[in-house]
Amino acid sequence: MENGSTPSPAGSGDPTRNGGLPISARLLGVGVRGARSVGKATGIDVAVERAAEEAIVAAVESEAVERAMARVLRGPVVEEAVEGALESDAVKKAILEAMDSELVDEVWRRLLASEQAQQLVERVAEAPEVRAAISAQGVGLLEDIGRTIGKVARRLDDRFERIARRIFFRRRRAVASDRAGAVSRALALAVDGAFVNLSFTAFAAIVALVEASFGNGGDGMSNLAIAVGSTAWLALGGLYLVGFWSLAGQTPGMRFLGIRLEGGRLAVRRSLRRLIGLGLSVVAFGLGFLGIVFGERRRGWADRFSGTDVVYDDRRPEPAPWSRPEPVAVEPVTIEPVAGEPDAVETTVTTAAAEPPGDPAAAGP
Repeated sequence: MENGSTPSPAGSGDPTRNGGLPISARLLGVGVRGARSVGKATGIDVAVERAAEEAIVAAVESEAVERAMARVLRGPVVEEAVEGALESDAVKKAILEAMDSELVDEVWRRLLASEQAQQLVERVAEAPEVRAAISAQGVGLLEDIGRTIGKVARRLDDRFERIARRIFFRRRRAVASDRAGAVSRALALAVDGAFVNLSFTAFAAIVALVEASFGNGGDGMSNLAIAVGSTAWLALGGLYLVGFWSLAGQTPGMRFLGIRLEGGRLAVRRSLRRLIGLGLSVVAFGLGFLGIVFGERRRGWADRFSGTDVVYDDRRPEPAPWSRPEPVAVEPVTIEPVAGEPDAVETTVTTAAAEPPGDPAAAGP
């Protein structure tokens, strides 16, 4: 062939064989291989890799990259990706399978059986807020029961009075009264009697224990014990009634039924007069209670002796703390004068904190 070149074999398409590459490419390849060999021998390649690695880490930890990632995370791309994932049936199926797996049950069992979980339960149970809530629930239940019984007793007061007046040919009451009737008072007295009996039973048990330990148990001693016990029972009942009338204006039985003394607490002298009137009413075979049924003001001897009335107490449950409106403090607002208007003046508008309705302090001058 011309120029002394040797033709390539037939069917050979590899340009690298038999001197198919140009001379410049051959020189460049030889130089790269030589540089690589020199770099390996001198450790330059390792230094270059480390420098490149540190440069990449520094670039990722830079503030510019952080700001760029924050912009991407705050953008709609992430929200759309999360929404798409949550709406995916495959993701829902995977979550449900993970929740129903035995591994989750085992984790919960170990967590609940751990000492830390037990300590957490004990701390929650001993919290004063939890104890206050439990006691409030108990008191609230008793008040709800008493409120319901009181409403039924009020209806029975009017019905019993209407029947009694019809039997004795007395005129029917024209206007409903706000004074407590016979049924409400009788139920309240029965509740108070139960409290007195429980207290006296505990006292009598202590006395009987002392007597059995140091006494001879003769008949004379038993008769004396009966006399002393009866006197103590009457004294305890009288002290109970006088004490609550003077301190609270109502006994626990009256509070449970929703009735109270009009005007609130009584002086001790008036409470003693009321006790005497109650005792005379009982001794007179109930004649002192007839005024509660047939009188216009529903007053018995105890009410007349003490100059009091027994009225219905419209109790309402206390509102929850979160249902009460919180006072809102508003900062003073200053209206600056408008430029170009000589008549404009500076005015300060101050809005006071909101106060509960009905408070005299809320009224302006």
